[in-house]
Amino acid sequence: MFREVTRIKQALSKEECISILKEELRGILSLNGEDGYPYGVPLNHYYDADTNRLYFHSGKTGYKMECMREREKASFCVLDKGVRLENDWAYVFRSVIAFGKIGFVEEEGEIRRIARLLSLKFNDDEEFIEKDINRYIHATAMFYLQIEHMTGKRVTEN
Repeated sequence: MFREVTRIKQALSKEECISILKEELRGILSLNGEDGYPYGVPLNHYYDADTNRLYFHSGKTGYKMECMREREKASFCVLDKGVRLENDWAYVFRSVIAFGKIGFVEEEGEIRRIARLLSLKFNDDEEFIEKDINRYIHATAMFYLQIEHMTGKRVTEN
C-alpha cells in the first residue's frame, strides 16, 4: 500500500524522521479535495512520540475542515532548513512525508494540553500562552494525523 524511498542510499532512518518532525516548525498538510484536486496547506505542528501523531490546530470552519471531515486520508511533508555545501550553490536538505488518517480532538482539556505543547515550540512565555489559549479555545479545532507510514530522505540540489 505504501511505497518506500526509491533511492535507498538517500533514505533517512525512523529516528532521523522523528527528529525532523520534532524540531521543524512547519510543513504542508495535503488533503484530498473536491473533484479529486489535491489541497495542500502550510501548518505548524506538534509531534507526539507516545501516540505517533502529528497535531495541528485550526479554526472550526473552512475548506480544510470540510476536506478532512469528508476524506480522512492525508499526508504531511516537512523539510529541514538544509545546509549549503562549501564552495557551492547547492543545499543538502532532509525531508519527511508522513501518511495517515485524520482524527479530531474533542475534549477541551486535551485541546488545551496540545495547544500548550504546540505553542511552546514558538514561545516560552507560559503566561502569554495561557492567556492566548483562554482567548481562543472556543474557536479552536484540534486535529491530528495518526501516522501509518513515514519516509524520509536526504537530497542534494544540483
